[in-house]
Amino acid sequence: MTRSTPIPKTVTLHVPFRVVKRGGRKEMQLPEGVKQPRCTDNTLVKALARAFRWKRMLESGEFMTMAELAEREGIAPSYMTRILRLTLLAPDIVETILDGAQGSEMTLAQVLDPFPVQWEMQFVMYCGGRTAK
Repeated sequence: MTRSTPIPKTVTLHVPFRVVKRGGRKEMQLPEGVKQPRCTDNTLVKALARAFRWKRMLESGEFMTMAELAEREGIAPSYMTRILRLTLLAPDIVETILDGAQGSEMTLAQVLDPFPVQWEMQFVMYCGGRTAK
């Protein structure tokens, strides 16, 4: 455009995407073959942050029992137990989640299901056997 070219009042932008349902909500996805930008799952990140915070509080002696901490946090002890298990995830898997590179198939509901304590087995379960990085 040059200075003498008038600026259009309307600009039309075409962005190819499709809408899919994921976990009860609608999500926009780019077409097949287009590399999707990394997107952190805030629910997973928040759960990880809580888990490591609670673990630190218990290990420091700030709270003597999980029941005491759960009461202070206003949550059910059974929920706290499930979230605290996330501290047993392999460090590479935790880093992958924090980087937003875990893939859309890994959800909080999935990682709250029982998982193996052995890190190698976790890679098989969550990463299809490939390493996180």
